[in-house]
Amino acid sequence: METKRQKQINELLRRQFSMVLLDEGTYIYDRAMVTVTRVVVSPDLQSAKVYLSVFNTENKMEVMAAMDENIHRLRHALAGKVGKQLRKIPELKFFLDDSLDEFFRMDQILTKLRAENQMGTEEE
Repeated sequence: METKRQKQINELLRRQFSMVLLDEGTYIYDRAMVTVTRVVVSPDLQSAKVYLSVFNTENKMEVMAAMDENIHRLRHALAGKVGKQLRKIPELKFFLDDSLDEFFRMDQILTKLRAENQMGTEEE
């Protein structure tokens, strides 16, 4: 269970890392659009899992690899934004969050079924 402090730090890191991506993003991943969906900091506040959604690119894993290659640059930029609120900046680990992709895929399936009239009616 997350403590109140963990929740506060999760939100702080999510907001500020989003700003870092706005500043540093085009250098790292060119035209792809990357958004921070959530951050989960460990109970000891030493590490943080950063969940990212990647759009506008064919190869999402290439973007994730570029993020990993530039992790020190990104962490340093994050330190510049949260250095006054946190004594130590957590180690970052990036994860691909494909929940939005899954949502869009399911929405397309449902739309197709509705168009083909295969979902039935509310009366059935």
